[in-house]
Amino acid sequence: MTSTAQVRSDGPDAPAVRHQHLRHVVFIAAAAAMGGFLFGYDSSVINGAVEGIRGRFEVGSGALAQVIAAALIGAAIGAATAGRLADRLGRIRVMQIAAVLFTLSAIGSMLPFALWDLAFWRTLGGVAIGMASVIAPAYIAEVAPAEYRGRLASFQQAAIVLGIAVSQLVNWGVLNLADGEQRGHLLGVEAWQLMLGIEVVPAVLYGLLTLRIPESPRHLVAQGRTAEAKAVLAGVEPEGTDLDARIAEIDERMRGERKPNLRDLLGGRFGLLPIVWVGVGLSIFQQLVGINVIFYYSASLWQSVGIDPGSSFFYSFTTSIINIIGTVIAMLLVDRIGRKPLALIGSAGMALSLGTAAWAFSYKTGTGENITLPDTQGTVALVAAHSFVLFFALSWGVVVWVMLGEIFPNRIRAAALGVAAGAQWVANWLITVTFPSLSEWNLSGAYVIYTAFAVLSIPFILKWVPETKGRALEEMG
Repeated sequence: MTSTAQVRSDGPDAPAVRHQHLRHVVFIAAAAAMGGFLFGYDSSVINGAVEGIRGRFEVGSGALAQVIAAALIGAAIGAATAGRLADRLGRIRVMQIAAVLFTLSAIGSMLPFALWDLAFWRTLGGVAIGMASVIAPAYIAEVAPAEYRGRLASFQQAAIVLGIAVSQLVNWGVLNLADGEQRGHLLGVEAWQLMLGIEVVPAVLYGLLTLRIPESPRHLVAQGRTAEAKAVLAGVEPEGTDLDARIAEIDERMRGERKPNLRDLLGGRFGLLPIVWVGVGLSIFQQLVGINVIFYYSASLWQSVGIDPGSSFFYSFTTSIINIIGTVIAMLLVDRIGRKPLALIGSAGMALSLGTAAWAFSYKTGTGENITLPDTQGTVALVAAHSFVLFFALSWGVVVWVMLGEIFPNRIRAAALGVAAGAQWVANWLITVTFPSLSEWNLSGAYVIYTAFAVLSIPFILKWVPETKGRALEEMG
């Protein structure tokens, strides 16, 4: 029997229908990825506030690092709990919870009365980041048609890097309005407080967008709401798809499954299932190359090697633009050349860039506020940092999020994603909290460590990471 969708796709209006259908799918993915925008914005906006917080609360590098890294502790908690909440409450409801937490965190971070108070609000925002880091790639992978899934899943990373860039642009604009002083006063608060508070705008927008997108068809089928699931699939699957067969396929899979928990992830030689370790490895390597040092500390980093504050904020913004360019390249290539080749290209490029930066930073001279790099090494360091961000963005930045939404079997996807994303935030916290001390000890040595992890990621990809290009989620097993 010919389905309605099939008749419609053969008619004279088929091109217009297909265009409208694709536009609908893109809107859904983009709305879900707004959580990624806030993920990037919240993670990076603190970069512009570091020196202001240091001056306001008169804290040293160790305590300051703990405040900056507080969001990452919250992110690990949010990532670990989001999968279970999503299975119980639905993907959309978890997005809405994250939107509320982002909003509260922005307001609280703008108006702290003590250092511990600021750390609390940053931790709350971190919980929202962790939730967004899990739910967006899972939701997009479950809603997107297989032939578009890689590109649509990469919306998450595109949104993250856009959020990073916008936060740096906002910080730069606020700093200029405050005459270059992070503690200059604007609208009744210090400049760094305003930087953190402006996040309330995209947080509210995220909440409103979640009211316009459908629930995941897989979650709807799991809840027995097959009519709603069919309606969602009609809007996202290609014209001509047998919707009843798709519902039956999802339902058949679901019937043989139960809601995943951490026990379902056990069974391998080293405790977890091998595929879960692969996901954890992808997450950890993505962080141990030191990418978030650039986005959390770049303004302070460039100031530490003799660059003036105004220029350091400008260079933080330019690295964000490079990040966007690399992400666009990855979106164009991820479904064409595959996930593994892209990751290998990125690993090689990152290792070369990080090694070059380590060499340049080894020429740092002076102490305190009188630190400089020779002109040649300063230029090389800037180019190497931008090159590192480019290679990360066109590879690991996108590939990891795409693969975390794809590599796990349906029966464990939500729980495994939670564990992998939780591991990512723990690794992120480790890098973030250790960098100030490492840079004071030996800035070049810190970059040698990051270089080593970029090199080690190459054999990891070659030996253990599976290629998921073009495979349906139901084939993962």
